[in-house]
Amino acid sequence: MAEAGALLASTGIPASDVSKHTLQIAGLQTDIYGLSELPATATSVSCLWLHHPRLQRKEGMADTAHEVLSKYHYQRQKHNREDGAAALTNRGLIAVAFDQRNHGTRLVDPLGNESWSQGNRTHAQDMFATVSGMVNDTVHLIDVLEGYLFGAGDGPGALAGDGVSGKRRIDQHLVLGVSLGGHSAWELIFAEPRVTAGVMVIGCPDYMGLLKDRARKSKLETYLGDEGASFLGSKDFPEALISACQKYDPKGILFGAGDIPSAPITTAEQERLRPILDSKIRGKRFQVLSGGADKLVPYSAGVPFLHFFKDAVATWYRDGNVYVEDNVYPEVGHQFHQEMVKDAVRFVLNTVSQADESSKEASAKI
Repeated sequence: MAEAGALLASTGIPASDVSKHTLQIAGLQTDIYGLSELPATATSVSCLWLHHPRLQRKEGMADTAHEVLSKYHYQRQKHNREDGAAALTNRGLIAVAFDQRNHGTRLVDPLGNESWSQGNRTHAQDMFATVSGMVNDTVHLIDVLEGYLFGAGDGPGALAGDGVSGKRRIDQHLVLGVSLGGHSAWELIFAEPRVTAGVMVIGCPDYMGLLKDRARKSKLETYLGDEGASFLGSKDFPEALISACQKYDPKGILFGAGDIPSAPITTAEQERLRPILDSKIRGKRFQVLSGGADKLVPYSAGVPFLHFFKDAVATWYRDGNVYVEDNVYPEVGHQFHQEMVKDAVRFVLNTVSQADESSKEASAKI
């Protein structure tokens, strides 16, 4: 079954033209949205990374980029009109999409993107490699993107002029991922300190739990033999994959292959988890958008982790300053529904506005 792409509807904002530049960056074809619309005075830039679903490609995130940027531009123009003049702004927003590994321009093996039921016996390994590969690719692109776009006052998105005033910086990174991209968005926000906010659409923070549920539905022998007790570590989910999950997957990072303890978390467990949470998510913002009728990536697969996560940030890890929205849409299946789109756009623009306010406060103090 194919993972759904972006089923988008208007957010009620008039459509505006959004530029797209396709550049070769670090060996990857990369679509940059909104580069031409950056305000002439913007020296700070927020970057929204868009991770597409399985069996799709980067172009499938174009509508999402247009929804976010159209509303962002509309709000900025409205603010300018209310001020009676073009208000100076030091911040702009771009969105970036590129193909997941073994997808689009990077396709090398179509079967590798299919599931067990479609005849791919290494489905668990292949999908996880795609997810963690997307994380590694995004981290590398974060390292080099600014240099490609702006350079030292040069590049396709550079400001005119010399010196510090003529230079732009990408100082905020967000991620929005759908389905397979939702899995990689979860991993990215845990892996990369520079990514400080994420929208996880029909994705899961517990890869082992998700694939165990999928093995049950696929009636794999490695699951049916003992009702899943020895599935993890079997030929369909080998030990090496468990080790990879413990390195990259949010649930695996915090709890390994074991069960997530029920709340309340003991003091000893809090002391074990606190330094990990500090290094991974302190001060970050999460929006989780799930379909209540989703059968491919069921909300239930992530419930134990989400219950722990929300309880932690509301109680004993409250000082971590983590913001979490966990929104479930009861009648929605495995799709990026129009109500999800509206909530995602709101969350992204609110997060960008917070960075803008922080920049203004810092400038005022200077």
